[in-house]
Amino acid sequence: MNLFRIIYWVSTAMISLLMLFSAFSYFVNPEIAVGFKHLGFPDYFRVELGAAKLVGSFVILIPQIPQQFKEWAYAGFGITFISAAIAHSQSGDPVSMVIAPLVVFGILIVSYVFYHNTRQSSV
Repeated sequence: MNLFRIIYWVSTAMISLLMLFSAFSYFVNPEIAVGFKHLGFPDYFRVELGAAKLVGSFVILIPQIPQQFKEWAYAGFGITFISAAIAHSQSGDPVSMVIAPLVVFGILIVSYVFYHNTRQSSV
């Protein structure tokens, strides 16, 4: 296994685990519902976002999933992380709450770039 594949799998596993944990929390942790209300989102959005994170985490993790679905999952996660940073910023949350989704966005970019590098090297 070359270095590109290792970087891809580590970054992808990190994103998938973060999204799985996040989705699980969205469904069972009442503090998450309070947080969504603080950000100005309706409660049903928490459930929709949790379901999307759950599906997306498996889509980017499972190698047999077609590329087009992976592209949509990466795009959805990217929009989610940028939107989270904006929402926390506009709600007056501490800077750490604004930076955290941007750090995860950086990991997502690494996963995406190395996904394409590993696909090109295997063709």
